[in-house]
Amino acid sequence: MADLSTVFTGIRFENPFLLSSAPPTESESNIRRAFDAGWGGVVTKTIGLHPVVNVKGPKTKFLRADTDSYRLSTKKRANAALHSSWNWELISDKPLDAWIGMLSGIKKAYPTKILVASIMAGSGNDKELHNWQTLTKACQDEGVDAVELNFSCPHMDRIDMGSNVGKDKVLCSVVTQAVKEVAKIPVWVKLTPATANITEEAEASFRGGADAICSSNTFPSLPLIDPETLEFEMNVDGYVSSGGLGGPAILPLSLAKMAQMTKAFPDREFSGIGGISNFDQALGYYLLGCGTAQVCTAAMLDHAVGPNVIKALLADMTAFLERNASRGWHSLADFRGLRRDRVVSHSLIKRPDEREYHGGYKDEEHEGYAKPKSTLVSS
Repeated sequence: MADLSTVFTGIRFENPFLLSSAPPTESESNIRRAFDAGWGGVVTKTIGLHPVVNVKGPKTKFLRADTDSYRLSTKKRANAALHSSWNWELISDKPLDAWIGMLSGIKKAYPTKILVASIMAGSGNDKELHNWQTLTKACQDEGVDAVELNFSCPHMDRIDMGSNVGKDKVLCSVVTQAVKEVAKIPVWVKLTPATANITEEAEASFRGGADAICSSNTFPSLPLIDPETLEFEMNVDGYVSSGGLGGPAILPLSLAKMAQMTKAFPDREFSGIGGISNFDQALGYYLLGCGTAQVCTAAMLDHAVGPNVIKALLADMTAFLERNASRGWHSLADFRGLRRDRVVSHSLIKRPDEREYHGGYKDEEHEGYAKPKSTLVSS
């Protein structure tokens, strides 16, 4: 019989599908609706201690591609398919006090569901490190199951927050260590994909004590320019700033980032995020070694919290396990990481004539070059 439950960072989930930290997870009503719909877990909108004022006007839009041309635009029209989401929203504008009582009330109402608090503070001094600890203690006292450290928001006002932390190995380690000093629950670190080698930041976070790495957050980007008005399709008084690109467009990019980390740290735990709309896409993350998967854009377009998305995810995972029962696959643990080792360096990809391949060198330039041998085994 198919078993959709899983254990991730020591926590038992009814299923491995979560709503990621985003606008849909800021309100109590939405979080409760998400749990009622069947999501195994919810990561709250990021909670902070500093005052937050978001931009005037829309904070999120959806970019669509015409099915019969190369046109991309956020303008609604017929014969267009979702390409991506774009937002420049900051973290929760609710103060910590507003979350106190709300979190505990949700957890008491849904004791078998997993509630993760996303948190963020600065990183420039001991006071900011103490702020991380204050947030951690407040949230765990509310009964949340884990905290997710936001090292990934691509558009924070302050240079010592969000993705600016996630691009700095030292800060990744120092902040994580500060949180682990007071945490009694698992600590997840959400890393930015906007870095040269994400394994370095992952290693630093693990060194600081992280129990899991989550990635990817949205990619830094700009909205498109309308060729008729010559204005950015999303702007305030004509001005725009870098925002985050998510949705289907970032799926291959996020998978590549995840593969880097799961290959480098095969014994560690990871939560996959980026472009997931259905089980086939979540499966890619699981086969690379992720223990859970998080969804945002697809859920936002489905009654804000994705009741139809999670229904399909659960049905399709059940069907997948039933189809593969003869292979001994009855739960995620039976196939997790199965394709991680298929991701190799370019030099290990077979050439038409291996005798003519010298790793990009001529014989006289690199006489000592040894041709790599493929280690591929079928399963």
